[in-house]
Amino acid sequence: MALTDAPGSGAPPRTALWVVPVADLGGVARHVLDVAGAGIPGWRLVVLCPAGPLADRLRTLGADVRTGPIGPAAGTRASVVTLRHTVRAVRPALVHSHLSHADIVAALATPRGNPIVTTEHGIAADDRVYHGSTQRARLMADVHRMRLRRAAAIVAVSEATRTAMLDKWHPRTPITVIHNGIDRPADLEPRTARRHRAPRDGGHVVALARLAPEKRLPELVDAFAVLRRRRPRARLTLAGIGPLDGALRAQVRRLGLDDAVELPGHVEAGPLLARADVVAQLSVWENCSYTLLDAIVAGLGVVASPVGGNPELLPARCLVDPADPAAVADRLAAQADDPTARPWLPDGWPSVADMCARIADVYAALSPVAASPGRVQARERAGS
Repeated sequence: MALTDAPGSGAPPRTALWVVPVADLGGVARHVLDVAGAGIPGWRLVVLCPAGPLADRLRTLGADVRTGPIGPAAGTRASVVTLRHTVRAVRPALVHSHLSHADIVAALATPRGNPIVTTEHGIAADDRVYHGSTQRARLMADVHRMRLRRAAAIVAVSEATRTAMLDKWHPRTPITVIHNGIDRPADLEPRTARRHRAPRDGGHVVALARLAPEKRLPELVDAFAVLRRRRPRARLTLAGIGPLDGALRAQVRRLGLDDAVELPGHVEAGPLLARADVVAQLSVWENCSYTLLDAIVAGLGVVASPVGGNPELLPARCLVDPADPAAVADRLAAQADDPTARPWLPDGWPSVADMCARIADVYAALSPVAASPGRVQARERAGS
C-alpha cells in the first residue's frame, strides 16, 4: 500500500480508519481495494471490515486490515462495540464510513473528538429501490438525516447521488462529488487509439449484476430475444447470483433461448469482459458503476438505462429505455457493430490516483485540531 507524507510536512502520515461493513467483493469493495492499492496522499489507511474475501484481498496489497463483528450480519450493537474497540486501538485522526450500516454505526460509536467522513455509494431517486416500502424508506431517511449531523465531510460518487442526498436528507454539511476513479490502459486514450474489434458470431452481450429486480434483467432477456431473431448466433451471459436466478432460467426456457443464454453464477469480471462485445446494464438506478467503467476502458460497447450517474459517464447513444425491447436490441446491435460508436471516458474523469488525491483534499479541509488523535484521547480521558 502506497503512503505519502503531506508535501513538505516531514511529519508521518495521520491515520484514516475506513469502516466497511461487507466481507465480499463488489462495487464498494472495489473502491476500497483501489484506494488501498494507490494510497491516500499524506494518510495511513486502516480498514475495518468483516473477515472474508475483501479482508484477504486487502492483505495481499499490504494494507492494514482489522476484522471483527461489523456489518448487518453482526448487528448494530456488536458493530458499535467493534468500532469503539478499533478506534481505541488505532487512534485515527478521522473515521470514514461506507454504506448505510457503517454510516449509522460510525455516528453512534465514534468519539466526538473524531471527525466522521462519509461516502454515499448507494442512494436512489426512488426510495423503494433499496428499501422496499415507503414506510421503511421514510424511517431510514430520518435515520440518515440524524447521522449526517455528525458528518464533518460528505462525499458522493456522482452528481446524481449528491442531488438525491440533498432531496431526501437535506444535510447541513456541503457534499463533495468524487467520481469513482479508473485507470486508462496505456493504449487507450480518449477519442483515439481505441481497441477496435468486430463482433464475433453475431455478438456477445454480457451483464454483470446481482440477479435482483432492480437490475431489470428480465427486460434484458426480452430485448435479447429480439436481437436473437435478427442474429441467430448472438449470445448473452448473465453473470451473478441473486433471487431472480430461477425466474430468469424459466424465462430463457420459455423464449427458447437455452442455447444462447448462459447463467454461470458469480464469475471474475476480467476474463468475461475479454470475451464480450457489449456490456448491458438496464438498472432502475446506478450511482457510479464500476462495471460500466471497466467496459469503457476495455473498449467494449455499452448499453444502459438513462438513470442516476449513467448520463454523467455515457453519451446519449449508449442510453435506452429498458421498457422498449426493440430499442434495446437496436442499441445492442449498434454498439456491437460500430467500434466508433462505443463510449470513452469523459474528459477529466479521474484516475485512481486522482480519486485518492481528491479524498485527501476532503480530509485536508477538516480542522487540523479536530483531526488530532491527541485531542481525541484527551477528550476520552475527560469522559466526554
